[in-house]
Amino acid sequence: MRIDIITVLPELLHSPFNASILKRAIDAGLVEVHFHNLRDYTSDNYKSIDDTQFGGGAGMVMMIEPIDKCITALKEQRDYNEVIYMTPDGVTLNQGMANHLSLKENIIILCGHYKGVDQRVRDQFITREISIGDYVLSGGELGAAVLCDAIIRLIPGVLGNETSALTDSFQDNLLAPPIYTRPREYKGWKVPELLFSGNFPKIEKWREEQAYQRTKDRRPDLLDD
Repeated sequence: MRIDIITVLPELLHSPFNASILKRAIDAGLVEVHFHNLRDYTSDNYKSIDDTQFGGGAGMVMMIEPIDKCITALKEQRDYNEVIYMTPDGVTLNQGMANHLSLKENIIILCGHYKGVDQRVRDQFITREISIGDYVLSGGELGAAVLCDAIIRLIPGVLGNETSALTDSFQDNLLAPPIYTRPREYKGWKVPELLFSGNFPKIEKWREEQAYQRTKDRRPDLLDD
């Protein structure tokens, strides 16, 4: 997989991709992630990528020209399955969406900034608009990092245990059940005895029941799906 991220502030994205699972995936050649500074695609001597909005109103708007130039340059080199715009009014990211995107070969992610992008960008170039929650950030870079993390960890070979991602919360519209590790008892707090029984069908049934109950208590909306 290749992910190209278009941003005004590429320096905000360096850290998340230089540690842990994302770095290992990149180093192993399982994914390529490239940052593109939008200011490199301006014809303005001041490297301007934003302007005031027509009709008046507070806040600057990202202009269509540098975005067009950047996306066009990338598309001249390869075909892209998706051109994603990170925006608060997009469809909220969920596990099913991450699963779907992890199967793609080439993705462009455009990070919004200021008041947002000229609507013509969304009309002409964007194939999918994604939000990471009902709140507003200073820019789309953090959202893009979250999206990439959710996608990349699902690529075969990225996680040490291939089945790990399949048992994560939301994979089957249920939250994950309680999990335990050593010591068996700590300050009088004990691990359920069933987990030491060796009866794996019974343990799996217990985990399913716990996952259902936890979902019912904390996120009953998931059961509606």
